[in-house]
Order: sequence, then structure tokens, then C-alpha cells
Amino acid sequence: MKRLTTVVSVAAALLSAGYAHAETKKVGVTTGPHAQIVEKVKEVAATKGLDLDVIEFTDYVMPNQALADGDLDINSFQHQPYLDNQVADRGFDLVSVAKSVNFPMAGYSNKVKSKDEIPDGATFALPNDPSNGGRALLMLEDQGLIKLTKDIGVRATVANVIDNPHDYQFIELDAAQLPRSLDDVDVALINTNYALDAGLNPVEDSLFRESTKAPYVGIIAVRSKDKDAAWVKTFVESYHSPEVKAFIEKQFKGAITPTW
Repeated sequence: MKRLTTVVSVAAALLSAGYAHAETKKVGVTTGPHAQIVEKVKEVAATKGLDLDVIEFTDYVMPNQALADGDLDINSFQHQPYLDNQVADRGFDLVSVAKSVNFPMAGYSNKVKSKDEIPDGATFALPNDPSNGGRALLMLEDQGLIKLTKDIGVRATVANVIDNPHDYQFIELDAAQLPRSLDDVDVALINTNYALDAGLNPVEDSLFRESTKAPYVGIIAVRSKDKDAAWVKTFVESYHSPEVKAFIEKQFKGAITPTW
């Protein structure tokens, strides 16, 4: 009888903690660093009673669609301007619940070894999604290579290039394809996750990198109805743990940085 009472007490304690009959939560990530990081988060979350199933995607479009459709419970792959754009364009009821990591975009080339060697008329490959395309153009402006419409900010498109003294040409490609374009263009502006997948290190291999800007810090997103759920809090606590921070710093050696 005493043993039965103990078992019932433990079950009640688990129920009150929210872990009895706990469902596995599906986390959407892009392949590469985001997936590697969340696999580490999965280890930490398991010690807190939260089971995670990590689902990998090879593009930026599907993780938000899958989250909105209920095929995912949470995702970690994007920055706030990208989420804002998707919400505006597609009507997703998704919100950010925490910051994740910073992936500075950078310019890479197989044809020149420094920014000063970029020739007049050079071809630049840019991401073709609106937020990352604007991000790439802002980086070029920050590097003094072009000028954009005043105060256009993250909404910048190629049409907003108002001063292009070196007659640069711009080609817009799917972000995941940019590393493959390096033999065909002079410079490709590549997000760090795809650069690392292709064996490129933004610290060592880039011509230039963007400065750290808060709008482009990575975020963790959920459906609005889940933003205050206990399991979301546990996920964020697991992500923002010392173990995950140490993993990022050791694994990526400054190419990706924690935000906490």
C-alpha cells in the first residue's frame, strides 16, 4: 500500500508539472547549423521533461507554412523581418517568442580575393526572398558599394538602388542555391547557414560581413495561441541554456553567436 501511494504521488507531481502524457513537440529548422543547434536543445529539453522531434527543411518558405498548418509546433530558422514579411504576405498567425542566434550574412567570391578587387560591371547574386534580398542590399550599401532610396530599410529591392557607380549587375536566386552560383557570378551574398553547409566560413572566407544589426538576429516562432504555453517556456529555457551556448561557441567558432 505504501508503494502504491508513492507511485500515485509521483504521478500527481508529474501531472502538476505538465509532463504526464506529454506530447512530443515538432520543431522546424533549416538543415545545417539551425538543425545542429536544436539537436543540442533537444538533449537539454529532455532533462526538463520536454520531448522534441526535429524536422529539417531545405528552404525558407515551408517551415512557416508547416507551423501555420499545424504540422509543426515551433520553428527556429528565421529573423524578425522575414517573419514579418511572411505574416503580411500570407496571413500567418505566427509570433516570435524569443531570440536565438546571430548569423551574419557575408559576401563570398571564387573570382576575387578582396572587396577592392571587385571589378566594374561585376555580377552579384542575392537571395530572392524579400527580407533577405533587402538585407543583402543594405549590406552592400553599408560597404559603400551602392546607395539605396533613403530610409527604405529592410524593404529594399533592386529597384531601390539609386546610385550604382560601378554598374554592378544583380541576380536574385533562391537562398539555398547561392553557394552553387559562386563559379558563375563575381560575388554571392550568402546567409551563414547555407555558407557553412557549403564549407564556407564567414570569419575566414568572406570578402566582407554585415555588421551585427538587431533586426537580423534569429528568432523562435510559434502560433499565437501557443505563445504562453508552458512547453514553449521550457523550450526557450532549454535553448537559452549554458549547455547550448557552450556548444555554439565551440562548434561554430564565432561564425554564429548566441544572443543570450
